Amino acid sequence: MFRLDPEHTLRPVRTGDGAALARAYAADRAHLAPWEPARSEEFFTEEWQERDVHRTVAEAQTGRSIRFVVTAPDERIVGRMNLNGIVRGPFLSGDLGYWIAADSTRRGLATRAVAAVLRHARDSLGLHRVQAATLLHNAASQRVLAANGFTRIGIAPRYLEIAGEWQDHVLFQRLLDEGITEPSGRP
Repeated sequence: MFRLDPEHTLRPVRTGDGAALARAYAADRAHLAPWEPARSEEFFTEEWQERDVHRTVAEAQTGRSIRFVVTAPDERIVGRMNLNGIVRGPFLSGDLGYWIAADSTRRGLATRAVAAVLRHARDSLGLHRVQAATLLHNAASQRVLAANGFTRIGIAPRYLEIAGEWQDHVLFQRLLDEGITEPSGRP
């Protein structure tokens, strides 16, 4: 578990999180819809989320991915950080994705959570590189990545199907052997 500030923590997804994730996704359904794939009604149920949690925990045990939740003081889930597609061997890389609840944005929470995931990727997983992609117009997410030392590496046309259509994305990478500083610039 990582302390992000006096009120918020970042911890790996664990079995039993399905109900809280269902509540979080349902509460922020409209906020997340423009930035995520189209979701079925089943996605927002406790049952679907708990099945996904079990899959997530199993994938973490194999080293293919690790997913985290950001929690508030009342243990309510207010965000998610995902490190997916972890590749070992000479690549040592993973793909970062994340979201923060609408009522928790603009407080630096995503920036601090991404920094914690990068430290974990380097120190615990031994990764060399983390990649992230944002929609072209997602300035807020691009600011989070810039604050964490990500470099823009290009545009990927029709990269992901988001909100029901194939959309272009800006690709970013963070080389972890360059050192990780706190988002404020402190080492």
